[in-house]
Amino acid sequence: MTQLIDKENLPKHIAITMDGNGRWAKEKGKMRVFGHNHGVKAVKDTVEGAVEYGIKFLTLFAFSTENWNRPRQEVNALMTLLISTINKETKTLMENNVKLTSIGDISKLPEKCQKELSEAIEITKNNKRMTLTLALSYSGKWEIINAVKEIIKNKIDAESITENIFEQYLSTKNVPEPELLIRTSGEHRISNFMLWQIAYSELYFTDKMWPDFRRTDLKEAIINYQKRDRRFGRTANNKYE
Repeated sequence: MTQLIDKENLPKHIAITMDGNGRWAKEKGKMRVFGHNHGVKAVKDTVEGAVEYGIKFLTLFAFSTENWNRPRQEVNALMTLLISTINKETKTLMENNVKLTSIGDISKLPEKCQKELSEAIEITKNNKRMTLTLALSYSGKWEIINAVKEIIKNKIDAESITENIFEQYLSTKNVPEPELLIRTSGEHRISNFMLWQIAYSELYFTDKMWPDFRRTDLKEAIINYQKRDRRFGRTANNKYE
């Protein structure tokens, strides 16, 4: 019998590290960019699945600050792919009532990428069904350091800094912390992604390479999440045992 998602126990925010494009392509005797191209299909199906299942916030780790160290040819191909994907999928985002946002050091992206991204964000800004965030030129350490710099610039008194105040200087200040973090390709590490925000996230690792990931895999991750007992440091029923 097929398991059903409990609509009353959905993670409000899911974050995904989309890993394995390069290895997927290598296994097929292809260049890494072949994997990235097929990864776009996974993005499309996963986003549509998240909308279908009722997820309100979805964040995709698309390009890290460390990824700039990859071969120039691969980086250029990724940037070209990013532009074409945004162009093609803006209409679909509108049809599904999805708002697009981004986090990361966007100023590092090529001007054309910045332009296409900015236009898509503007076009979709009033959509309400789900917020899709692309993490581009992003890392958790970069974000935390950037927040500290902004706090210093604003001359915030050190004694008045709380978790809530600090979070207002993070790029994710307008979205809730992810309850579920998914990573594909069998790697069991965080890789500098949303280090502050995932303090109490449930982690889900799958051996599926990202190009093979589909909405059914997202569903499996959500069902797995729903079976977990989230205590946030407390014991069951908040009792001392």
